[in-house]
Amino acid sequence: MISQPLSPLPTTFILLSIMQTKRWLIAPPLTSEADHNLKAFPPILRQILYNRGYATDTEARDFLRAQPGTDTDPYRLSGMEASITRIREAISQQESIVIFGDYDVDGVTATTLLVQALKSAGAQVRGYIPNRFDEGYGLNTEALDSLANEGVRLVITVDCGIRSPEEAAHAKKAGLDLIISDHHHPSEKLPEAFAIINPKQAGDKYPYKDLAGVGIAYKITQALFTETPEKITEFLDLVALGTVADLAPLTGENRYLVRQGLRLMKQTRRQGLHSLAGVSNLNLKNINATGIGFILGPRLNAAGRLDSALAAYDLLTTEDFMQAGQLAQQLELQNRQRQSLTRQIQEQAEKLAISDHEKPHLLVAIDSDFNTGVVGLAASRLTENHYRPSIVGQIGEKTTRCSCRSIPEFHITDALDRCADLLIQHGGHAAAAGFTVSNENLEELVTRMKAFAVEELEGKDLRPTVSADVEVLLKDLDYSLLKTLSYLEPTGYGNPEAVFASRGLKIQNARTVGTDSKHLKLTLTDGQVTFDAIAFRFGYLADETPVHVDVMYTFEVNEYNGHASLQLNIRDIKPANVSD
Repeated sequence: MISQPLSPLPTTFILLSIMQTKRWLIAPPLTSEADHNLKAFPPILRQILYNRGYATDTEARDFLRAQPGTDTDPYRLSGMEASITRIREAISQQESIVIFGDYDVDGVTATTLLVQALKSAGAQVRGYIPNRFDEGYGLNTEALDSLANEGVRLVITVDCGIRSPEEAAHAKKAGLDLIISDHHHPSEKLPEAFAIINPKQAGDKYPYKDLAGVGIAYKITQALFTETPEKITEFLDLVALGTVADLAPLTGENRYLVRQGLRLMKQTRRQGLHSLAGVSNLNLKNINATGIGFILGPRLNAAGRLDSALAAYDLLTTEDFMQAGQLAQQLELQNRQRQSLTRQIQEQAEKLAISDHEKPHLLVAIDSDFNTGVVGLAASRLTENHYRPSIVGQIGEKTTRCSCRSIPEFHITDALDRCADLLIQHGGHAAAAGFTVSNENLEELVTRMKAFAVEELEGKDLRPTVSADVEVLLKDLDYSLLKTLSYLEPTGYGNPEAVFASRGLKIQNARTVGTDSKHLKLTLTDGQVTFDAIAFRFGYLADETPVHVDVMYTFEVNEYNGHASLQLNIRDIKPANVSD
């Protein structure tokens, strides 16, 4: 029998396999009752509000006005009264106070906020941020001993400490009063500290549970300045920075705090922010949550990822124009180095985690040469590119430190909890986590985690889902709609931008743009209305785009060389008339 050569696959088949890799979900139409209740709002906004759970006029107006919601009295937080009493005692006695923070943006902004607020109250206070590479995350006994030997008597943690029972016990033995303020999920057994402020701890009566670390630092400041609340509004820019950069949900009180903070940032007197915005070509007068999340946040984070976070702390606290400029340039350079290093590690991680013939349910890439400061970013890219939970880490002499990212179908921290007997330290939430494991337990840990992934994910349709609020015609897109959408700000995690879908559009022009032609610039029309569109990371489709497409996108203003125009920012694209 003579075998016949295989015919080449038709272009249409190839396009379908390349372009239809995501599941599309269009939100169901709002009910007639909700449509009636929201009749004061434009039709598209009604649907968007309904999609976010606001089906009455009162709920919608409270959301659009970014009202903080229920009672926000800081003294409803467990541990607050005892903490403020101790802080006031330390101020009156001129005791040395240290604010012990984390090295990410949330920790740095929280440290900055409390140091500056307590100084304004007359405290002898300074910040302490551990070095990621020398000390690791959170409290450590060596630092606590050093602070005690220097005469410090009160240590207040921000954005860390809730999972540090041994370190808390050590602080007590060293003669330190330890106040833990943290927003991470606590273990069943809390550390034995002087006081703990964390809305997630059992029995806490504070109604809003999703404050970032800097948000809790702000609540401490609110409680301290109850009689003069006007003195603390100047710190809201820090609250906005830390809350958005830490991906805290932009709902409830967070939404209120970030909106107020963004207003303050537009006219900030903080020299470091002016300098950082300058080196990153960001106009602070137009700052929004996206500007924090993609421009300011990564640059502030870069310091702690590659070296010490003190550069970011110094930038936010300095009043010296020259120092601010130098520090901003340093962070800009470190951010570029971070981007390059992340790309290198991502490429190596791809080779380690994925073979030519198999994409495992759990992607694992661990190497002694990896930089612990960017393994989390590499894990994020792996998960984003392959829609699989990922573990990326660095092997040290005795221990391995890893970061994890996951998908909705697999709760990564629950899986780690099931391996607690093998771990030195771990923590996180459903989508992201970190852990430290002794090298002798590493192989068994990976084996167990992979088994859990198979158990949870086998047989499931592992494709990312992209969702749209509503299908629209191109004629619905104008500056009036953009004005309406602005009331949804701040948008981000927990309150996403409005996403639209349009079908059967003709591609009039397609070309690649950007470094290595990674992005796709399109001109789309429905025969009556024409729009430019940008599709980031879709450059590989430039030579194979079909004539007619369905697109999912956000709607925005593109400013280039002083010219502003409306454009579609493509989230996904597929051939027209293909099932979702």
